[in-house]
Parts: sequence; C-alpha cells; structure tokens
Amino acid sequence: MKRVVLGLGTNLGDRRENLRAALAALSHLPKTEVESVSSVWQTAPFDVPDEQQDYWNICVLLKTELSPSAVLGACLGIEAAMGRVREIYHGARCMDLDVLLYEGFTQREKELNVPHPGILERAFVLFPLLELFPEKNAFGFDFADAPGFKDGDDVQRVGAAKEILN
Repeated sequence: MKRVVLGLGTNLGDRRENLRAALAALSHLPKTEVESVSSVWQTAPFDVPDEQQDYWNICVLLKTELSPSAVLGACLGIEAAMGRVREIYHGARCMDLDVLLYEGFTQREKELNVPHPGILERAFVLFPLLELFPEKNAFGFDFADAPGFKDGDDVQRVGAAKEILN
C-alpha cells in the first residue's frame, strides 16, 4: 500500500460537519484506510474575490492501493457529492480536497500535480502537515525550510481532530 497526504479545507456552511462528511467518505474508499488526521486549523481566506468565512483545514494521511489518478477522482467525486461548485476561482467552497503528496510518485500535469505546488508557501497546509510528519520530511519531500512557516501568525489551531470532529 502507498501512503497519500490529502489537504482538506472548508469555509461554507457547517465546517465541522463538512470535514466529518469528507472523512467519512474517505474512510469508505475501496482498498484505502485513514491512517492519521491532523488537528483542525483555521485561516483567513487569501487571494479571494469576495468576503468569505475563515477556512478550517486538515491534512489526512491515507494508506491505499488506489492509483494517484484514482485518488484524485475519488477526491473530486467527494467534492461533487458535497455540493462543490467550481464557478469562481478561489471562491468559497463547502469542501476542497487536494492530493498533496503520493508516496513514490511525482507528476506535473494540469489535472494531477504532485507534490502539490502550493505546499511550501501555504501555512494552512504546512502546520497540519507538520503534525503528521514532525521530522519535516514526508516520503522524501523535505519541507523544513518552507517559506510558508513564516506565516504562522495567520493560522490558528482550533483543536485536535478527535475533539472537533467527533
């Protein structure tokens, strides 16, 4: 089985319920198990076209036999099932699932870009990722000197996933 890191974010509706629903859907994927979930982190939206509620973000570590493209397809399916609409770039969303890292796999394509190109600049990804990989290295992807850590004041830990999402 390969390990995969997903980034989940939500800022529309009941953020707690949105994260719960997405985690439940991930736990039902075939040949896949949820290995670990970071704390919930809150961040203000950035580079957005309008006023939006703050985001709640988590990182999820999966073990899976699914291919990278199958994982991406599952993520897009979960987003669609939860009502994700992609009309406005950086618009508010009920759920956003990103394939951040896939063990032993790299690809630079429009549809599937792994490692995700925004990891190193985004505090809302780095702080949850750090909880899953305290050594600041995930499958050989080193994020110890990531510039996004400098934006630590922009993220706030809401609480442990077990406390917030159960």
